[in-house]
Amino acid sequence: DNDKFALKPTTLQVMSGEFAVVVGRIGSGKSSLLSAICGEMPMTGGQGCVYGRIGYVSQKPWIMNTTLRENILCGLPFDEDFYWRVIEACALADDISLFPAKDLSEIGHKGINLSGGQKVRLALARAVYSRADIFILDDLLAAVDAYVERQLIDRVLIGNGMLAGKTRILVTHAEHVVPFADRIITLDDGHV
Repeated sequence: DNDKFALKPTTLQVMSGEFAVVVGRIGSGKSSLLSAICGEMPMTGGQGCVYGRIGYVSQKPWIMNTTLRENILCGLPFDEDFYWRVIEACALADDISLFPAKDLSEIGHKGINLSGGQKVRLALARAVYSRADIFILDDLLAAVDAYVERQLIDRVLIGNGMLAGKTRILVTHAEHVVPFADRIITLDDGHV
């Protein structure tokens, strides 16, 4: 039954500046909800309104065949101070120090020279650098170890992190993140 994976009619509101955590079993519709918020899933009724620019980090990040820096800037002007703050917050500084040309190193087709965790952190850095208003983060903590996860939570997601005051919607299986949320969205078989 193809309807099993469709989102059911729902009302959902996330306020500006909130940290919302989306939880649910595998296949419950968490990623579909994020796709709907981003306007990537056709609506069969009702309406959806998103106010502001979206920074999106998917489970399988899109990586360009260019330098690490260009993957983060993604065509935006280079603001050196902000750029290096983003690198540090997204736990990329140590990785960059190991590359022969540092952040100007070519990272290969689809990021072939990067691990899964590095790709996710690169995509997160791109989103943070974009200075978007709303951040849609699809299970990015699953690709990193506990130490890096803690850094991302503290330096990016909560408190005075890089996204302080921004709207953040995070899909996660990391239950220890839930207490930091302003709003918890539970999905079950496409129902909120």
